[in-house]
Amino acid sequence: MHFDAFSFGSIRIDGVTFEHDVVIDRGQVHKRKKKPSKAFRELFGHTPVSTAEAIPWNCQCLVIGTGTGALPVMDEVRQEAERRKVELVIVPTEEAIARLKVKTEGTNAILHVTC
Repeated sequence: MHFDAFSFGSIRIDGVTFEHDVVIDRGQVHKRKKKPSKAFRELFGHTPVSTAEAIPWNCQCLVIGTGTGALPVMDEVRQEAERRKVELVIVPTEEAIARLKVKTEGTNAILHVTC
């Protein structure tokens, strides 16, 4: 997987530009379906990552890129990662991309591209 570019509102992976949050699940990139988490938006002022959405748990490490730090990650996600024995890394998206460039095997990701 090659990360070509990242800027506010878009990310380019393997030559394809995405203008929405993405989920990387075992090398496959698709749109983050955050609708199930929207119920928690008022609590956080932003749609958080919650266990209500499809999180790519089939990995050793899950990297969550929080944009510039604005994307909230609910405590239940942290607890579920611990229960599943999945290393959870929550960092700004730019740092998440840097980590993914180094280690992709056994690593899935949720990358927020705005905020």
